[in-house]
Amino acid sequence: MKQEKKFFSELKKGMKVVMGSGLHGKVLELNDDGTCIIETSAGKLKFDKTAISVEKTTKLNAPAK
Repeated sequence: MKQEKKFFSELKKGMKVVMGSGLHGKVLELNDDGTCIIETSAGKLKFDKTAISVEKTTKLNAPAK
């Protein structure tokens, strides 16, 4: 639970994420009510923050080993 809490507290606008459903997108807004707006190829969608499964920005920008 500590890792989840830390993960959600570190979410920022512009991060690329994958939702639990497998949908990929970019965080556009983080709201105080626990929701966020994610930009996808289908358009802008509103989700609960807890629906975010993985943050991919760091992994995508990490240097190759």
